[in-house]
Amino acid sequence: MKAIRVHQFGGPEVLRYEEAPLPEPGKGEARVKIEAIGLNYIDIYHRTGLYPLKTPFTLGMEGAGVVDAVAADVTDAKKGDRVAYAMEQGAYAEYAIAPAWKLAPVPQSIDSRTAAATMLQGMTAHYLTHDTYPLKKGETALIHAAAGGVGLLLTQVAKRLGATVFGTVSTEEKARLAREAGADQVILYTQTDFSAEVKRLTNGRGVHVVYDSVGQSTFEKSLDCLRSRGYLALFGQSSGPVPPFNLGTLAGDREQLLRRASDLFNWIASGQLKLKIDRTFRLAEAAEAHRLLEGRKTTGKVILTP
Repeated sequence: MKAIRVHQFGGPEVLRYEEAPLPEPGKGEARVKIEAIGLNYIDIYHRTGLYPLKTPFTLGMEGAGVVDAVAADVTDAKKGDRVAYAMEQGAYAEYAIAPAWKLAPVPQSIDSRTAAATMLQGMTAHYLTHDTYPLKKGETALIHAAAGGVGLLLTQVAKRLGATVFGTVSTEEKARLAREAGADQVILYTQTDFSAEVKRLTNGRGVHVVYDSVGQSTFEKSLDCLRSRGYLALFGQSSGPVPPFNLGTLAGDREQLLRRASDLFNWIASGQLKLKIDRTFRLAEAAEAHRLLEGRKTTGKVILTP
């Protein structure tokens, strides 16, 4: 059979269209005669070695076609079934192996090209909006790369759930596509600071969730777009991996601090909350206090006094 194989990491020139052995399904597996293959950014990560795989390997994480053979123990699929799958290596080929449990039946009303275009990006949009951060009616979401494959689906699913969607794009044409998908506000990040614009659009409150597939170039400003206790779902790094960042940027503001402290002091003053101060040491005795703390000889709170 023919397949696209990668023998060394690099640019598109490392992709080789060559003969490869016909794979045989092992325990729990099925072989699919591929009719359509989904192209995804993760394929580039694999090709360049950002997500390294042992070479040589067959590229591709998404395919659709007809089951050609199954292992003896397989009950989830049978020969002749129309199926699609994602997140299983080896789809850039005429035949591919996948665990049978990963094969989704494809209805007759859906052609193989559509099925292959749905699985990875569609399932990503689904888990992001239903599980990672389950969007609810009336909430706000910022979607980066809103005119991309995942972005267009994310926008539509978010609107189905009743959310207000802000999308970022790079061009007017992409802005048109994002609006057609249902985005309420589209921000051209090449012309406008998206963080400042999100703050303006939300009257300074920020959004409930940011869905970020871009990574390095958007991450810090994505954090700045969040309202208190908002969620940043990072699910890609098309601009590069996110560097280490200061977790202190996630701390609350003064309003939250005053509210929490006031509650605690009021509860203590009224006897609803009880503190246990185990011991009090002079500041000069800090070493002894540390020895007791490290030796697990204390309970409650230990206090030092100057």
